Amino acid sequence: MTEVLGRRTRLSNPRFFCREVDDGGMSYQLSPTVIPAAGLHVLHLFYRVELGQWALLSPDEQRKAKTRFTQLVSEIRSAPDTQLFVLSMVSPKADLGFMLLSKDLHVLNAFEKRLSQGLGPDILTPVYSFFSLTEESEYVTTDEEQTEVLRREEGLEPGTEAFEKRMGEFRARMEKYKKDKLYPLLPTWEVFCFYPMTKRRNPGQNWFASSFEERKQLMSGHARVGRQYAGKILQLITGCTGLDDWEWGVTLLAHDTFYIKEIVYKMRFDEVSAQYADFGEFYIGMALPLDELFRRLLL
Repeated sequence: MTEVLGRRTRLSNPRFFCREVDDGGMSYQLSPTVIPAAGLHVLHLFYRVELGQWALLSPDEQRKAKTRFTQLVSEIRSAPDTQLFVLSMVSPKADLGFMLLSKDLHVLNAFEKRLSQGLGPDILTPVYSFFSLTEESEYVTTDEEQTEVLRREEGLEPGTEAFEKRMGEFRARMEKYKKDKLYPLLPTWEVFCFYPMTKRRNPGQNWFASSFEERKQLMSGHARVGRQYAGKILQLITGCTGLDDWEWGVTLLAHDTFYIKEIVYKMRFDEVSAQYADFGEFYIGMALPLDELFRRLLL
């Protein structure tokens, strides 16, 4: 919706303002921040390193390029509400990968453009990107469901001191869970895996035509498989409906490729994956110190 004020048009969203100019075009003034109502913006970026172009640089130009890149990484990592993973990618799908998280879309976008030129013009060629938002699951246990669990399994009734204590503990866990999903502080584990996924809409396999209760029951089984890998796999699910070509992105962090392979394999037998999930390409990378990363990429 808009209001027309003489020659000026104000968008109903107060973050944006536009004004007609003499040449018939529009000039836009954006607010200094674009921050989601909940969560962080997440951008996965994968590049090929053009070693032919790199070889055209003199040794001094190469040293300066690596110094600028190192300074840029340090600047991004010190920015408020921002995290950056720099990865040596495995296989010829990509050479260099980034996972960038930031609350403000302007900050994310500005750092993205600088990273793409971080080693100089024409050195990095993009091969894949994925834009999404952190999100909490809609299938979490509610207060009402937890009340029934306490009644059934522990014989506790609402209003009793023991019940209120257990509910307080439950609510504290759920609050931490929500914070960890929406505003994660991710550790730098050695192995990184990313893949996009979507839910099917085939006749008889339409996830979005299923009732909430059916979907929640299915997802509870899916979660039980994931909990078997606590301490071995750290999983971050980000949502991209309306933002990118898929519906979710899955990022797995691990100390060992074995557990990434095992959890994905076991998940394939769960009904959520077996009946309703389609997957994109998998990207595997390793977190390395920058000096080792440069050697690994032959820079």
